Amino acid sequence: MLASFKSSSSSSEDATTENNPPPPPLCLASSSAATSAAHHLRRLLFTAADFISQSNVSAAQNLLSILSTNSSPYGDSTERLVHLFTKALSIRIGLSENAATWATNEMTSSTVFTSSVCKEQFLFRTKNNNNNSDLESCYYLWMNQLTPFIRFSHLTANQAILDATETNNGNGALHILDLDISQGLQWPPLMQALAERSSNPSSSTPTPSLRITGCGRDVTVLNRTGDRLTRFANSLGLQFQFHTLVIVEEDLAGLLLQIRLLALSAVQGETIGVNCVHFLHRFFNDDGDMIGHFLSAIKSLNPKIVTMAEREANHGDPSFLNRFSEAADHYMAIFDSLEATLPPNSRERLTLEQRWFGKEILDVVAGEAAERKQRHRRFEVWEEVMRRHGFVNVPIGSFAFSQAKLLLRLHYPSEGYNLQFLKDSLFLGWKNRLLFSVSSWK
Repeated sequence: MLASFKSSSSSSEDATTENNPPPPPLCLASSSAATSAAHHLRRLLFTAADFISQSNVSAAQNLLSILSTNSSPYGDSTERLVHLFTKALSIRIGLSENAATWATNEMTSSTVFTSSVCKEQFLFRTKNNNNNSDLESCYYLWMNQLTPFIRFSHLTANQAILDATETNNGNGALHILDLDISQGLQWPPLMQALAERSSNPSSSTPTPSLRITGCGRDVTVLNRTGDRLTRFANSLGLQFQFHTLVIVEEDLAGLLLQIRLLALSAVQGETIGVNCVHFLHRFFNDDGDMIGHFLSAIKSLNPKIVTMAEREANHGDPSFLNRFSEAADHYMAIFDSLEATLPPNSRERLTLEQRWFGKEILDVVAGEAAERKQRHRRFEVWEEVMRRHGFVNVPIGSFAFSQAKLLLRLHYPSEGYNLQFLKDSLFLGWKNRLLFSVSSWK
């Protein structure tokens, strides 16, 4: 498909000749030509990627120069997307020395905070320093506030856990292993639901208690998260314990050992749930052995429920052109959704696109082999992998669908977002593109 773009324009043909001067910049000013110009930019971008896949660096350089001139982080969704993909391709072929310039501050005086909550979070976390961990936490909170992606995943996974433990035959104790707990935003709604269960006089289930083992790379962040959740549980009168499990980057063997130790130390009568929200793709290597070892360790816990949320994109494909095509379509839909729901001068939108999604694009486009962290796969791939390792799909319930529908209507009222039930799992999409899936297994 990408190869067909080579003959799409005279400018891409000229780019194959090193001595020819580059074509003049595209005219993007006319609103009547905006759709045509956006389509042309995308064609040039795909052609540049095709040249890179053929090691035709000089032709790619000419096209990237054109694309850089005619794209901007402040333009429409296509221009902003092309701007980031052009930077990633430039880093891939060495036009930019390294990725250090990726986080360069491109804010201008025309960008303003459009959410008072996001502004308060930013000022609070940067008043003393610009610690990268604090900034990442801030951007994560913005993602949760301004897009439905994280909240949709959390609420749907929570409901799957609640449905699976509604008839708890044990002692009412629930132990959740959260493999990437981050700020712990997922758990207050579930804790509240468990507390309401215990206060229901007609309920025949034992008084619930909750233990969470939260995994993460930063012990300080984990401790803060545990303290916040403990205070919230106390306010509800819910029996609660929090344990930290620090994951050292790339230390798969250490993580597997700790998971198996959890299996050995399981409390009798305790129901175990494993939460894998936007996590499992990190272990999807080209050989498939990493994810196999990891799922075997999870299976050893004998969990009542395993919840999984992932991107609907094959960013883990070993083929560069396939990855590039998947990423371009996926992030185009995301950028369109941000444009439809946030104003043009939104500082939050610009920051998320550059610092959050931009880093993901850099990883997918510029990284190779073991360097890449964003190894997303579509649901049909995960379905086959989970079944191969002994897991059975547990249907997502109708209440989860109603809950997700209400979330979109109340907090993200755009006609572009849609929900679909497919293969007993729930999908969130933008227009005709599926973006995220949530499924549950046992």
